[in-house]
Amino acid sequence: MMRAVNPTLDYPILQLLQKCKSFTMLKQVHAQMITTGLILHTYPISRILLVSSSLSPLSYTLAILSRAPNPSIFLHNTLISRLAQSNLVKAALSLYDEILADPDLRPNNHTYPSLFKAFAAHQWFKHGQALHAHVLKFIYPLHDNFVQASLLNFYSRCGRVDIARYFFDQIMEPDLATWNSILSAYARSSGVSFSADPHLLDENTSSSLEVLNLFGRMQRSLVEPSEVTLVTLITACAELGALSLGIWAHVYIIKNTLSLNHYIGTALITLYTNSGCLGFARQLFYQLPHTDIFCFNAMIRGLAVHGRGREALDLFETMNQEGLAPDDVTMLAVMCACSHVGLVDEGRRYFELMTSFYGLEPKIEHYGCLVDLLGRAGLVKEAEERILTMPMKPNAVLWRSLLGAARVHGNLETGEVALKNLVELEPETSGSYVLLSNMYSFVEKWDDAKRVRQLMKEQGLEKAPGSSLVEVDGAMHEFLAGDRSHPRARDVYLKLEEMNAKLQEHGHRARTREVLFDIEEEEKEGALSYHSERLAIAFALVATDSCTPVRIIKNLRVCVDCHSSTKLLSLIYGREIIVRDRTRFHHFHNGSCSCLDYW
Repeated sequence: MMRAVNPTLDYPILQLLQKCKSFTMLKQVHAQMITTGLILHTYPISRILLVSSSLSPLSYTLAILSRAPNPSIFLHNTLISRLAQSNLVKAALSLYDEILADPDLRPNNHTYPSLFKAFAAHQWFKHGQALHAHVLKFIYPLHDNFVQASLLNFYSRCGRVDIARYFFDQIMEPDLATWNSILSAYARSSGVSFSADPHLLDENTSSSLEVLNLFGRMQRSLVEPSEVTLVTLITACAELGALSLGIWAHVYIIKNTLSLNHYIGTALITLYTNSGCLGFARQLFYQLPHTDIFCFNAMIRGLAVHGRGREALDLFETMNQEGLAPDDVTMLAVMCACSHVGLVDEGRRYFELMTSFYGLEPKIEHYGCLVDLLGRAGLVKEAEERILTMPMKPNAVLWRSLLGAARVHGNLETGEVALKNLVELEPETSGSYVLLSNMYSFVEKWDDAKRVRQLMKEQGLEKAPGSSLVEVDGAMHEFLAGDRSHPRARDVYLKLEEMNAKLQEHGHRARTREVLFDIEEEEKEGALSYHSERLAIAFALVATDSCTPVRIIKNLRVCVDCHSSTKLLSLIYGREIIVRDRTRFHHFHNGSCSCLDYW
């Protein structure tokens, strides 16, 4: 007759169970648990289920559970959690089905979190929605923070930030993991990139601003940030160019002796390159204790968008010498480096080397970079041929890039072909029509320009407004073209009048050929002077010290007139002006620009 025992953590057999390294040893311990009666108790069964799930066949583990004298919901939850962690999601779901089929069992708040975590990892959105319905059925009303946090994380991982935010707002006192989950949700929905789509840039900006707002709330709740929190925060700062807060995060890492690992290192490199501080980024890169492919990619990309093409290619060669194999992102950054400084032959060569030497199949993004490279260099017809002969269907980004090149180089025929394809792919996007209309305006084909504008009107499309962000004293200020809503609008427009007068004194003549409308020259000059970056510069000149660099982020490509006037303003006011537009950086200093007028 088996004797009853009082199972505790100190019981010798349980201690032996934790030392099991093989299935054979597990079976021996299992036999002892049976002969001593330990197997009759819930807690020892839960322990052997955990060990068995990693050492024995699944059938053996399930047999242990099925022979338990009281296969409670606790035991089922224990095994479901372990199976889900081991990526045996189908087995975990089968066990969950057993719970639903057993009238003596009912799912509880410990049943679901591990399943939601597994679904999030696989991004099984429909499965998760079905499971969410079960939560509402069995646990309603839902007041369990653990379940709410698991739902938040699931929807976050599946890209549904709106639903994730709903669950976050239901949690009274979020812990660090919950804060990290919602911050990461917004960071993932943003992503740091230079995009040809101004609408996407606006969405990214909104998501990154929400990360900063939430982090402020997190600080007020006295929850200390972790490395995960700081990476998310720095990434958002990089998207916004919020340099002051990004530097605060860097200082926090140093003061709290947190590890400057490659995750934080990569985020900081991106922050500094995206904020125009290329020197800081270089310094940090060479101080990192360990640099991996992600660090190199961030640094190469940073050099590329700052127009340091040759330096970017040199760093790429250094990476090769250190034995790091490039990936898709590396090659995209390398080709971007070639594009921004007109290294056409080198760009073509690296594109061919992707397949022939590095064994990487070019993706549509690489073809897009190649088209951009050729288009910038005036090789519009070759760019068009590349699009027409590529192995995958061209997307709107490629046709928009071709249209932009056709506009810059006055190739109306190619521009019309590009627009035709763009309208088929994205009939609701206004930017394509605006590019073609500007092209017609540039060559003074006003009737054609009006025809395109009429087509936009018929489609109910409006031009995306120009928007510029400028950081002053740690706060981000946004200006739209012609904006008068800023609290210091009066000061801004007074400074703008002064700027325009000084520009005229120094011989600046507004470049009005690309203004969209067939209006008088004086009106065109007025329209140009109210562009968003001009207002942002005026505000920065009013609100900052005369030695402080002016840093601006713009959602559209810098126009020719703003580019020429900003060069002159940097000379007139003795200020360094750094403008990040949708594709690259322009460093204006002492009357010249780092792009050397190639953009």
